Amino acid sequence: MTYVAGEARQELLDTVAQAADTLSSALASLGGAFDMLDDHHAEQLEDQLFRPLQVAYGRARRTHTAFARQHNLPTRAFTPAETGHPSQGVMGFLDAATESIEEADDILSELQDSLLPVEVGDPEVRAGLAEVRRIIGVLPDKARSFGGTVGR
Repeated sequence: MTYVAGEARQELLDTVAQAADTLSSALASLGGAFDMLDDHHAEQLEDQLFRPLQVAYGRARRTHTAFARQHNLPTRAFTPAETGHPSQGVMGFLDAATESIEEADDILSELQDSLLPVEVGDPEVRAGLAEVRRIIGVLPDKARSFGGTVGR
Protein backbone atom coordinates (compact mmCIF):
# COMPACT_ATOMS: atom_id res chain seq x y z
CA MET A 1 0.00 0.00 0.00
CA THR A 2 2.84 2.43 0.83
CA TYR A 3 4.42 1.86 -2.58
CA VAL A 4 1.16 2.65 -4.36
CA ALA A 5 0.61 5.76 -2.22
CA GLY A 6 4.17 6.87 -2.95
CA GLU A 7 3.63 6.53 -6.68
CA ALA A 8 0.35 8.44 -6.41
CA ARG A 9 2.04 11.24 -4.47
CA GLN A 10 4.76 11.45 -7.10
CA GLU A 11 2.11 11.60 -9.83
CA LEU A 12 0.36 14.43 -7.99
CA LEU A 13 3.67 16.24 -7.60
CA ASP A 14 4.59 15.80 -11.28
CA THR A 15 1.21 17.11 -12.35
CA VAL A 16 1.51 20.22 -10.18
CA ALA A 17 4.98 20.79 -11.67
CA GLN A 18 3.58 20.43 -15.17
CA ALA A 19 0.93 23.05 -14.42
CA ALA A 20 3.56 25.37 -12.93
CA ASP A 21 5.75 24.99 -16.02
CA THR A 22 2.76 25.85 -18.19
CA LEU A 23 2.09 28.96 -16.09
CA SER A 24 5.76 29.88 -16.53
CA SER A 25 5.23 29.76 -20.29
CA ALA A 26 2.25 32.08 -19.92
CA LEU A 27 4.35 34.49 -17.87
CA ALA A 28 7.07 34.48 -20.53
CA SER A 29 4.50 35.24 -23.21
CA LEU A 30 3.06 38.12 -21.19
CA GLY A 31 6.61 39.39 -20.72
CA GLY A 32 7.06 39.36 -24.49
CA ALA A 33 3.84 41.33 -24.95
CA PHE A 34 4.83 43.76 -22.20
CA ASP A 35 8.09 44.60 -23.96
CA MET A 36 6.19 45.57 -27.11
CA LEU A 37 3.58 47.82 -25.51
CA ASP A 38 3.53 51.53 -24.78
CA ASP A 39 3.77 52.53 -21.12
CA HIS A 40 0.01 52.88 -20.60
CA HIS A 41 -0.86 49.47 -22.03
CA ALA A 42 2.16 47.86 -20.36
CA GLU A 43 0.92 49.05 -16.95
CA GLN A 44 -2.56 47.70 -17.71
CA LEU A 45 -1.11 44.33 -18.75
CA GLU A 46 0.94 44.17 -15.59
CA ASP A 47 -1.99 45.03 -13.32
CA GLN A 48 -4.65 42.91 -15.01
CA LEU A 49 -2.69 39.86 -16.10
CA PHE A 50 0.96 39.64 -15.15
CA ARG A 51 0.71 40.19 -11.38
CA PRO A 52 -2.20 37.78 -10.81
CA LEU A 53 -0.49 35.17 -12.97
CA GLN A 54 2.75 35.65 -11.08
CA VAL A 55 0.87 35.09 -7.79
CA ALA A 56 -0.71 31.90 -9.17
CA TYR A 57 2.65 30.64 -10.44
CA GLY A 58 4.26 31.30 -7.07
CA ARG A 59 1.43 29.50 -5.28
CA ALA A 60 1.77 26.48 -7.59
CA ARG A 61 5.50 26.32 -6.91
CA ARG A 62 5.03 26.64 -3.13
CA THR A 63 2.36 23.94 -3.19
CA HIS A 64 4.71 21.65 -5.11
CA THR A 65 7.66 22.27 -2.81
CA ALA A 66 5.72 21.99 0.45
CA PHE A 67 4.07 18.73 -0.61
CA ALA A 68 7.39 17.25 -1.77
CA ARG A 69 9.12 18.13 1.47
CA GLN A 70 6.25 16.85 3.61
CA HIS A 71 6.43 13.45 1.91
CA ASN A 72 10.21 13.28 1.47
CA LEU A 73 9.96 13.46 -2.30
CA PRO A 74 12.52 15.25 -4.44
CA THR A 75 11.85 18.90 -5.10
CA ARG A 76 12.81 20.44 -8.38
CA ALA A 77 14.05 23.74 -9.64
CA PHE A 78 11.63 25.70 -11.75
CA THR A 79 13.29 27.60 -14.55
CA PRO A 80 11.73 30.51 -16.42
CA ALA A 81 10.31 29.67 -19.82
CA GLU A 82 11.62 31.24 -23.01
CA THR A 83 9.77 34.33 -24.19
CA GLY A 84 9.44 33.43 -27.84
CA HIS A 85 10.01 35.47 -30.97
CA PRO A 86 8.97 39.12 -31.14
CA SER A 87 7.71 38.48 -34.67
CA GLN A 88 4.52 37.01 -33.21
CA GLY A 89 3.56 40.47 -32.01
CA VAL A 90 1.54 41.52 -29.00
CA MET A 91 -1.55 39.57 -30.04
CA GLY A 92 0.51 36.44 -30.68
CA PHE A 93 2.02 36.71 -27.21
CA LEU A 94 -1.41 37.29 -25.65
CA ASP A 95 -2.86 34.30 -27.51
CA ALA A 96 0.05 32.09 -26.40
CA ALA A 97 -0.37 33.24 -22.79
CA THR A 98 -4.11 32.58 -22.92
CA GLU A 99 -3.58 29.09 -24.32
CA SER A 100 -1.00 28.29 -21.63
CA ILE A 101 -3.26 29.57 -18.84
CA GLU A 102 -6.16 27.47 -20.13
CA GLU A 103 -3.87 24.44 -20.43
CA ALA A 104 -2.67 24.87 -16.83
CA ASP A 105 -6.26 25.17 -15.65
CA ASP A 106 -7.16 21.98 -17.55
CA ILE A 107 -4.19 20.14 -16.00
CA LEU A 108 -5.22 21.17 -12.49
CA SER A 109 -8.89 20.46 -13.15
CA GLU A 110 -8.07 16.92 -14.27
CA LEU A 111 -5.85 16.47 -11.22
CA GLN A 112 -8.65 17.55 -8.90
CA ASP A 113 -11.14 15.32 -10.74
CA SER A 114 -8.77 12.37 -10.32
CA LEU A 115 -9.21 12.62 -6.55
CA LEU A 116 -5.46 12.20 -6.00
CA PRO A 117 -5.39 15.38 -3.89
CA VAL A 118 -8.02 13.81 -1.64
CA GLU A 119 -6.63 10.27 -1.59
CA VAL A 120 -2.92 11.01 -1.10
CA GLY A 121 -2.85 14.77 -0.65
CA ASP A 122 -3.70 16.93 2.29
CA PRO A 123 -5.74 20.07 3.00
CA GLU A 124 -2.80 22.32 2.14
CA VAL A 125 -2.26 20.85 -1.32
CA ARG A 126 -6.00 20.97 -2.04
CA ALA A 127 -6.14 24.61 -0.91
CA GLY A 128 -3.11 25.46 -3.05
CA LEU A 129 -4.62 23.90 -6.15
CA ALA A 130 -7.95 25.60 -5.55
CA GLU A 131 -6.28 28.99 -5.08
CA VAL A 132 -4.27 28.66 -8.29
CA ARG A 133 -7.39 27.72 -10.23
CA ARG A 134 -9.37 30.57 -8.68
CA ILE A 135 -6.74 33.08 -9.76
CA ILE A 136 -6.16 31.79 -13.27
CA GLY A 137 -9.80 31.01 -14.00
CA VAL A 138 -10.59 34.63 -14.89
CA LEU A 139 -7.35 35.42 -16.71
CA PRO A 140 -8.21 34.09 -20.20
CA ASP A 141 -11.23 36.40 -20.43
CA LYS A 142 -9.18 39.29 -19.08
CA ALA A 143 -6.47 38.58 -21.67
CA ARG A 144 -9.01 38.55 -24.50
CA SER A 145 -10.55 41.75 -23.22
CA PHE A 146 -7.14 43.37 -22.92
CA GLY A 147 -6.26 42.25 -26.44
CA GLY A 148 -9.31 44.10 -27.71
CA THR A 149 -7.95 47.37 -26.32
CA VAL A 150 -4.46 47.09 -27.75
CA GLY A 151 -3.95 49.38 -30.70
CA ARG A 152 -6.96 51.57 -29.98
